[in-house]
Amino acid sequence: MDGSALSDFFASGDITGWDLLLAALFGVAGWVVSIFVKRGVTALLARTPGVSPAVGLLIARIAKYIVILLGVGIGLSFLGASVQPFIAIAIIVGVILVLAMRGVADNFAAGVILQSRHPLKPGDEIDTGDYVGTVLELNGRSVVLRTADGRTIHVPNGQLLQEPLVNHSQAGARRSEVEVRVEAGRLDPGALGELLTATVAGVDGVHSREAAHTLIVGISPQRITTRVQYWHHPLHGVAVTSAVVLALAAACEENTLTASVTSAVPSPPLTTAELP
Repeated sequence: MDGSALSDFFASGDITGWDLLLAALFGVAGWVVSIFVKRGVTALLARTPGVSPAVGLLIARIAKYIVILLGVGIGLSFLGASVQPFIAIAIIVGVILVLAMRGVADNFAAGVILQSRHPLKPGDEIDTGDYVGTVLELNGRSVVLRTADGRTIHVPNGQLLQEPLVNHSQAGARRSEVEVRVEAGRLDPGALGELLTATVAGVDGVHSREAAHTLIVGISPQRITTRVQYWHHPLHGVAVTSAVVLALAAACEENTLTASVTSAVPSPPLTTAELP
């Protein structure tokens, strides 16, 4: 480096031994402090829910490099160097990091909200609008789901906050329905409802704390159409519904009723007064 370059890099004035000593001390101090900063950030993020070890290590390294850069910049300032280039470089690096990690930061912040508000937890079955599955894991980037057909899906945390989230498991029970169409004239609607309700209440897997009941939804000269509603474990709907269909078909046959039994699309939600 020639004399003109040195004069551009350093401000006018003599550099004393104290200047060199202070510059070296701040450089070393920045390096030492950066080690403790990295350890502290790593320990803090390790206790933060939803932050994976890899993400925590990345953030800790960035914090370490920032402290080292500050120490070097302050040290060079004692030698007369302008700190403006360091500030400009720090701003440019900060802007690049913000642009490059914007999605990561959004998902990380969304993950913190999900962890603190607890709208879901591992083991819950949720419906995100696009996917239905059981929650396996919540991390700093996504919620991991396992679908009924064995697929593993990573749903970004930010997407879960922006779109409607249905938790099928939070209440501890879920309601299903079976539609039964019976030939008219064999039983009056009241007696038919009692028969169907009693049959479903005895099926293994149907909850007793939320009573099963039968709704008459249609009557014609040819048939009576009913919907039998019952509650079960949130994850056992398919198996319990299959057992209910078999039980209702057997009960109708035993009572010599010509009937058709099928699983039904759930009717509109119950009103507050109807909820168990």
